[in-house]
Amino acid sequence: MASSLPRPATRTASRCTPRTARGTHAFEIAGYSLHRGLGVGNFIRSAAFDVGGYSWCIRFYPDGYADGEEDSRDDDDDNVAAFLELLTEDAEVRAHYDFRLLDRSTGTSSSVFSTAAPQVFDTLDVREEKYFAWGTDELMERSELEEASAYLVDDGLVIECDVTVIMEPQVEENTMAASDVEVPPSDLSSSFGKLLEMEERADVIFKVEDEVFHAHKVVLAVRSPIFVAEPDEGKKKECIVIEDMQPAVFKALLHFIYTDTLPAMEGLDGEEKKEIVKQLLVAADRYAMNRLKLICEGILCKSLDACCDHGCHACSS
Repeated sequence: MASSLPRPATRTASRCTPRTARGTHAFEIAGYSLHRGLGVGNFIRSAAFDVGGYSWCIRFYPDGYADGEEDSRDDDDDNVAAFLELLTEDAEVRAHYDFRLLDRSTGTSSSVFSTAAPQVFDTLDVREEKYFAWGTDELMERSELEEASAYLVDDGLVIECDVTVIMEPQVEENTMAASDVEVPPSDLSSSFGKLLEMEERADVIFKVEDEVFHAHKVVLAVRSPIFVAEPDEGKKKECIVIEDMQPAVFKALLHFIYTDTLPAMEGLDGEEKKEIVKQLLVAADRYAMNRLKLICEGILCKSLDACCDHGCHACSS
């Protein structure tokens, strides 16, 4: 039977958010061929590195890994192996790890083995069957690594390990009354965008080629020092002719002045949009609008074939 009582006036809520700490260690193995012959199950260690307040290292097995049972043998394993080891004593840590190999021809690394779920690294009691190192005995086939591999160049190899430590979760509590009202996001930019469309309230007219644009002096003056002028109450709308600028560019400039965003520029292809942004960059410099200038520079510099000939800060740095 459903309760006929009213809902309580006060409710509590909480949120559990996982906290993580991430880090990457690059282990360069120079003279790879000289490390061969250590024997199956023997490894070399990287320097210790810290992630999440814990100390770690990478183990590399040039002759392969064996678990001490059926896999133990005198001949070499067919694979090289890598493990992540927790060095901190008396600790129990949950962590993801991702082993990557550096492509020496491109300078980028690609993942060769990663965990689907966090593993538990445990150094609390080494006498029990608990694991303080996790990894893979099949990092890569030795023949694939040694024969025309972009990973092994000049007898050198770089193994990267991305480590994500799962920290204690953070629980946030809050109490709210039933009468609390959820506040919607700000619509200030949308409201100013509507103001731009109210021609009857405008007090200045801009003529750009054959097109006319209505605007408000006070808004322009706040957004750009170039537009600052003495008030002229009682006079008719002032008409200002803008030269050396396309109407579409000036329209985009006004849109940014009122909304602090660039227009969608629908119906234009990529090259046409890029040309508008280039000219808008010139207009931003002309009207001392530094934020718009930086936005345009960023867009142009992200284009693969952009010719950044405007003194772009992002490309010159």
